[in-house]
Amino acid sequence: MMQPSGLAAAFSTRMAHLLADRYSVSIPLREHHGRDESIFTASLPDAVAFARSTAEVTEIVKLCNEFKVPLIPYGAGSSLEGHTLAIQGGLTLNLMQMDGILAVNAEDQTATVQPGVTREALNSALRDTGLFFPVDPGADASIGGMCSTRASGTNAVRYGTMRENVVNLTVVTADGELISTGRRARKSAAGYDLTHLFVGAEGTLGVIVEATVRLHPLPESTMAAVCAFPDIDAAVQAVVQIIQLGVPVARCEFVDPVAIRALNLYSKTGLPEQPHLFFEFHGSASGLEEQIALTQDITGQLGAAGFVWSASPEERSRLWAARHNVYFAALQLRPGARSIVTDVCVPISRLAECVNQTIDDLRRSHMIAPVVGHVGDGNFHVQMLVDGNSQAEIQCAEAINARLVARALAMDGTCTGEHGIGLHKQGFLIDELGAASVRVMRQLKQALDPRNIMNPGKIFSL
Repeated sequence: MMQPSGLAAAFSTRMAHLLADRYSVSIPLREHHGRDESIFTASLPDAVAFARSTAEVTEIVKLCNEFKVPLIPYGAGSSLEGHTLAIQGGLTLNLMQMDGILAVNAEDQTATVQPGVTREALNSALRDTGLFFPVDPGADASIGGMCSTRASGTNAVRYGTMRENVVNLTVVTADGELISTGRRARKSAAGYDLTHLFVGAEGTLGVIVEATVRLHPLPESTMAAVCAFPDIDAAVQAVVQIIQLGVPVARCEFVDPVAIRALNLYSKTGLPEQPHLFFEFHGSASGLEEQIALTQDITGQLGAAGFVWSASPEERSRLWAARHNVYFAALQLRPGARSIVTDVCVPISRLAECVNQTIDDLRRSHMIAPVVGHVGDGNFHVQMLVDGNSQAEIQCAEAINARLVARALAMDGTCTGEHGIGLHKQGFLIDELGAASVRVMRQLKQALDPRNIMNPGKIFSL
């Protein structure tokens, strides 16, 4: 085996003895694990390991700690903010072969899974239980990665994010110790809330090897709808009124005209190039009728047209597949371009103002940049298409991003509703929380990972 210069020979020998051919220093594997969907330059690890058990993860972490080798936990690789880039080299630990569903407790509405289980695989396994796992970030992400980034998605307005849907975790800490953050009880007042310390930690505090997540009953009936609005303000105002009136919408997605153009080209949706809302409602048949009538009344008063309602599973799947494909669809608007993707979340009362100001900023910049969002909870995304070789375009996009974050923070929002900090948004963390809060984060990091081996350089630098 070729020995990478960044790793001690003794470390590689012991890793190869532990994992055999599941430990590799091959350049293609390292290149695959050294890139993500972000604009950042590839940062290759010195080696890649594939773990299949908690025992193996424990031994790997102990070896990394002993030799002070940076360790980057890796799932489906769908990060947008540079979370899994090996910026200090080291070992990327691929957890996707740890894909067992360990227990489904239907009576308690929980499932315990290994980190490599994807959300689609989990829901496929739950098909006959009458339950489902609702967190849907679009990509078929791994549960471990979704825990690590505190993922969200289209269903969050009704079912919450990973923050609300993780019951407990089993974690290998930086010194190789196996800990449990809680039990399956519905609530607990026992000590510090370790579960939510690791949810959203982006792999900087330990390696998640098991997660117990909340399940929810499948709705009796489901209806989906799409409608067009005369302008962006009308669409966003409709969302605000629907939420403030307490309509229990399950999904409420905003898609701007640029994104609609991309979807028409990519998914053949045939929608008018106007601002749209995509809805989904869950409940009883009679409850859905009431929700739909109220929604139609609100949206109609704001000029909505072209309502298309569907209870057909095939039609709903086609509609949401188009929405989930908007990232790849947008890339077709400028072939060869790279994406700089950002997201913010603001209080629902400030959503229309924030979206309108952002789109005005994009228009002035002449940037091709679809805007979509889980606007039911005040979260929206901007995908700026740039020439990856043009520093001027990249700087322009980053300036737009900085203005967007400043705008959101001024409205008492956050610099990221669901993407996480990673590498991209470290500069905004102090702006949002203050130096004292970030100092506490650093103290937690140093206490749990004194040798700074766990995904170093992410969230903040030491």
